[in-house]
Amino acid sequence: MFIEIILAITLGIASGVITGLTPGIHINLVSLLLLSAAPLLAPFFGLLGLACFIVAMSVTHSFLDSIPSIFLGAPDSDQVLGVLPGHRYLLAGHGYTALKLTVIGSFGALLLSILFFPLFVLIVTFGYDYISGYIGYLLLFVVVFMILRDDKKLWALFVFLLSGVLGFFVLNIPVLKNPLFPMLSGLFGVSTLLVSVNANESLPEQCIDDNLKLSNILVFKALLSGQFSGFLTAVLPGVGSGTAAVLALQFARKLGDKGFMILTGSINTVNFILSMVTLLVLDKARNGAIIVVKELVEGVTLNHVLVFLSATLIAGGIAVFLALKIGRVFSKVITVINYRKLVIGIILLIILLVFLLCGWLGLFVLIVSTAVGLIPAIVKTTRTQAMGCIMLPVMIYFLL
Repeated sequence: MFIEIILAITLGIASGVITGLTPGIHINLVSLLLLSAAPLLAPFFGLLGLACFIVAMSVTHSFLDSIPSIFLGAPDSDQVLGVLPGHRYLLAGHGYTALKLTVIGSFGALLLSILFFPLFVLIVTFGYDYISGYIGYLLLFVVVFMILRDDKKLWALFVFLLSGVLGFFVLNIPVLKNPLFPMLSGLFGVSTLLVSVNANESLPEQCIDDNLKLSNILVFKALLSGQFSGFLTAVLPGVGSGTAAVLALQFARKLGDKGFMILTGSINTVNFILSMVTLLVLDKARNGAIIVVKELVEGVTLNHVLVFLSATLIAGGIAVFLALKIGRVFSKVITVINYRKLVIGIILLIILLVFLLCGWLGLFVLIVSTAVGLIPAIVKTTRTQAMGCIMLPVMIYFLL
């Protein structure tokens, strides 16, 4: 059994590298494919081994999915806000620094999540019903706070409501597969690329700085903010990583770009690890990968969770090394390519992926979302207001 689990973890890490580096291919898709093939694979790996495969893949994915977001501007649904400061770092020649910050966030979040795991078990056991009853009002407060802090309040309100209405309709189209991919790619990916391609014909040489100086207090604050945000996504239905990032950002404005990159790197990792808390305590799954784990391992116990946490430590340790090595390759390769041609190629790749995964309807959503995503850049308002595409539907879910 031990050998089978180690082999499954190794294959899960390899799969996480592929899903993390490939925009549009999510761990939920691979997890569902694995579930359908479980009768054929179980004799070789065992059901617990297959569950460890998913855990290792998901953790590795959370470390590497910032690479296409930073270097290509093609965001995963959990990294959309990271595109904004990450792209600024890239255009300033510090794309590798941005990646290193997200890796610090992911690995720090992994260690803190395991350390705080017993505490979160107690919180969910005794406080889940109380917390879930107030999340809608918390989101409403955050939205009002976001808009009032913007220098152009009317434009901020307009962008929030417009993206919110867009999100409400897109997320409620039953025939549209993977609705978040075309919508978020348009709002934060393609729109960002279109703006930058007009301002830059080439990328500066990327500096690979191995001596990143960070304040311990800054790192600790960012990681704690990530724990809070990731806990909300793991525990509460309908609250995604993007919404959680907006929540954390409003209460951690003084973190700056460095702190925010650490924060965005941490949320996705925290979300996955702490979703095992709800699986253990409430027997509920909060994301697609954990749903498959629940199907594979019936009646998850503390012993199962300890095995899963061990798998996260193994995968996380290896993922740090892989993310930084692959990031170095991206930093060197991306500067020898004509930036304008690269951006056009990435936009065409996103269009192709949207068509393959979502069809013609997905392309229409991508076009509309891109148009909405260009508004903040034109009127010079905060682009985080476009997270209304997720926040408004979630508020409607909790308040109505």
